[in-house]
Amino acid sequence: MNKLLTKICCQLALAAAVIPAVAHAAPEEVTYLLPAPTNSPAFAPWVLAQHKGYYADENLKISFIVAKGGVDVAKQIGAGNAIIGGAIGDTPIVVRANGIPVKAIAVLGAGSVTMVAANAAENIKSLKDLKGKTVTVMSYTDTTYYAFLGNLRTVGLSKNDVQIQAAGPSGVWQVFTAGKASAFAGVPEWVTNATDAGAKVELLETGGFKSMAQAILASDETIKTKPELLKRLVRATLRGMEDIMKDPKAAAAAYVEALPAYKGKEASIEATFNMYKKYVYANQKVLGQIDAKRMESVQQFYVSEGIVTKATPVNELFTNQFVGTAR
Repeated sequence: MNKLLTKICCQLALAAAVIPAVAHAAPEEVTYLLPAPTNSPAFAPWVLAQHKGYYADENLKISFIVAKGGVDVAKQIGAGNAIIGGAIGDTPIVVRANGIPVKAIAVLGAGSVTMVAANAAENIKSLKDLKGKTVTVMSYTDTTYYAFLGNLRTVGLSKNDVQIQAAGPSGVWQVFTAGKASAFAGVPEWVTNATDAGAKVELLETGGFKSMAQAILASDETIKTKPELLKRLVRATLRGMEDIMKDPKAAAAAYVEALPAYKGKEASIEATFNMYKKYVYANQKVLGQIDAKRMESVQQFYVSEGIVTKATPVNELFTNQFVGTAR
């Protein structure tokens, strides 16, 4: 009996030693490429997922690295220099046509991240009213520029009907605020920046062209060889987005806690989060899910405009296998 008891005690002691070792396995280190600096509110879902421990919950240790835009992110991922990154849902359309084996594996919202804001004093009520006006964009190769061209197309206008000026990520709203442009195309935080600077802004309806929201990208190789890792990365990031949707005010407070440089600007961050909630994140049946018809429609526009030379089979542009997976 004593021998049996001793044996059981030894087994329990061994189990007690093994379980903590498994539970406290070193987190998997992942380099996550972002297309612009992490302190842009556009990347709040990622910042919140990091700050609130959602990546840690998945036993991940994330290091964010800034690339030179979404296309560069895709190129780096396609070349095997990183396993995951952020861009716009449209980005695989551009890079896949050039032989870069990258897919979107989640998109953060059912709306477009591109907004068109006009000077309220100029009585610009619709996209049609932009004919002959000066409109600023970040650059002529940025996805928000392509989305703006798509918006113009829906009302019978082309880039030749508007004076489009590339002004950089700050100039895009600063030139507008200075009264040197009638409108600008860009992300929600630029609308907040312009408003905070005293501009009176009129948001124009852009529902006719279905450009997409921000996306998470991965290579074909990583999708094939590391599906569980990608599932964990997507799940944690979407939790950050969900926090903004549930309570923009609380999310803004947590965001400022993560990035103290925004201390005192909580109201502006909350206003930006409310725009993301209303115009970008809303109406997605399954968080992160990519709409095949929407992807196909956007690609048709890119081909028709000569932005890409050929269409790619839509099922090669994205996968939904990593969304809708509970922990």
